[in-house]
Amino acid sequence: MESLVLIVGLMLAAVLLVGVGDRLKLPWPALMVVLGAVVALVPGLPDMFELDPDLILPLFLPPLLYATAQRTSWALFRARWRSIVTLAVALVVVTVIAVWGVTALLVPGISVTAAVALGAMVAPPDPVAVEAVAGPVGIPRRVIAVLQSEGLFNDAAALVIFQAAVLATVRGDELSIGGLALSFVLGAAAAVLIGLAVAWIARTVLARLTDTTGRSALTLILPFAVYLLAEEVHASGVVAVVVVALQLRRLGDADEVAERLTQRSFWDVVELLVTGVAFGLIGLDLRQVVLEAGDDLPRMLGHAAIVCAVVVGVRALWMTGAFLLIRNSPDPSAAPRTGREAVVLSWCGMRGLATLALALSLPATTAGGAPFPGRVEITLIACSVLVVTLLIPGFTLPALVGLLGVAETAEAEHAAEKAVAQRARRAALSRMGEEERLRDLPEEVSAVLRERMGRLDAVLGGETMTEDEQHRFDMLRDRASAVREIQAVALAAARAEVLAARREPGTDPEAADRVLRRLDLRTVLLD
Repeated sequence: MESLVLIVGLMLAAVLLVGVGDRLKLPWPALMVVLGAVVALVPGLPDMFELDPDLILPLFLPPLLYATAQRTSWALFRARWRSIVTLAVALVVVTVIAVWGVTALLVPGISVTAAVALGAMVAPPDPVAVEAVAGPVGIPRRVIAVLQSEGLFNDAAALVIFQAAVLATVRGDELSIGGLALSFVLGAAAAVLIGLAVAWIARTVLARLTDTTGRSALTLILPFAVYLLAEEVHASGVVAVVVVALQLRRLGDADEVAERLTQRSFWDVVELLVTGVAFGLIGLDLRQVVLEAGDDLPRMLGHAAIVCAVVVGVRALWMTGAFLLIRNSPDPSAAPRTGREAVVLSWCGMRGLATLALALSLPATTAGGAPFPGRVEITLIACSVLVVTLLIPGFTLPALVGLLGVAETAEAEHAAEKAVAQRARRAALSRMGEEERLRDLPEEVSAVLRERMGRLDAVLGGETMTEDEQHRFDMLRDRASAVREIQAVALAAARAEVLAARREPGTDPEAADRVLRRLDLRTVLLD
């Protein structure tokens, strides 16, 4: 019962903190870190949230990876394959090597494989944190896309290294570089095939489900199912989840308007609650780690500070090198193209859920029953990297972007958005020209429809009409607007009557709710 109360409390606190973040213009992932720290200090809570380490990754990673992957596309990944290779694989490997070297020198008694496991924990930046922190501050979408591409696939590389290092530590074996590389390639290839197959099966099932709620429920099950299936055959569960999300978005039908609206809201809620619980649990785990550290805590925090500096420094050097190579690239979508963008990309290396989940999933003992070498200090260092790389950039990124003037370059990307809007307008007008029913409508009504579609690109692009255009459009719209206003008043009265009837004895609430839902849908369609 205590665990259930704790989870519900963390969810409620997460919702409240998101509201506070909206009011104070603060990023909610950074506030989740604060939430975790507060939870760690609350007296009377359990010393440790009892959850099997083997369940940490399957519970937390699949839904958040799926939610983030839905915001991108296959086309973007084809365009960003160089960034994926250099950032999601090469940078992860370099970070692991750097952290391993520093940790082996700092932490007494730690094995090589345990130090590698720590490097894998702190190597991958988190796409969820990047999207939530960097998205609202006006960074060009070209830069955000690079960060998203990196974040979705670097977990796969880090997880392969982490699992191999932990297994070698538990068994007392040595790491094989060739075996790691082969395992990563085979695991990724198998995961792609599994993801494509599951996406095809899911799409077939979805086509036969007419209930929007059932379709949304299936998408919640999918990431867990495909992750477990991939891990069962020793493939990459991370890659499989991302592939399923991308493929289902590609196969989606243009007319699935209600489903897209429903699932977007649904997954926003899932993402928020899972993240809130995850960062709350890290607070509980951190308290236990601090207690276990005892008198060695100051020394361990000193080591953690050095590792944090190494993680940030490696990323900064890597982005500087990327800038020197990319600045003259003919690819307009490449990033970083300027020194300012290199600074932003360096500052956006925010660790999050993957680091959290890997830290919590570290086993307590080896196969022989001995304590996992350096487990307390490894967990403390990993949590410190998460806090430093998420909290400090989270609160300072808006000021940094404003100081560098990076947000100004985002205006140049409006042209690309306008081109898409113009294509939508042309398609709409072309389809209207094929409609025989349009000729049977009164001229005033058909004129309003043509005017609306003729201005579609301006509406989608966020532009405003000229004064003359607005005057003509208002004249054409007056009659249709009057009809809509009358319907709106009538529907409002109908809703009020249904709600009044629902409060009366003898009325079936379920029947009233069904009628009210139909009225609500009609109101939304009218708007």
